[in-house]
Amino acid sequence: MPNSSKPYKDLRRSTRVPIRIRIDVQTTGLSCDGETIVVNLHGALVKTSTKLDLGARINVHVQLTGKTAEARVVFVSRERPLEFGIGLDQPQNIWGVSLPPADWQEGVE
Repeated sequence: MPNSSKPYKDLRRSTRVPIRIRIDVQTTGLSCDGETIVVNLHGALVKTSTKLDLGARINVHVQLTGKTAEARVVFVSRERPLEFGIGLDQPQNIWGVSLPPADWQEGVE
């Protein structure tokens, strides 16, 4: 039987790291800039200059690292219309977090 007293955050696939990093987002017919709010190995909460659609396939380019990854918009904030949750297709530290949490082992789902 699962331990129901465990905090919800323990159910996440990887630890969240609050960090603001400049990004570029591209999707079909749209290119915009933005920044991360919180990142993890599997995605990020981001703020962009243009509205993104839930389920949209996007490419995220991190200006700091020069890395690009494919992702999908998995959350659209109702309270903050330009904030979105994105899920990376492949778990990876494209963000440039130099001392990643122990559970950020790439290739582990």
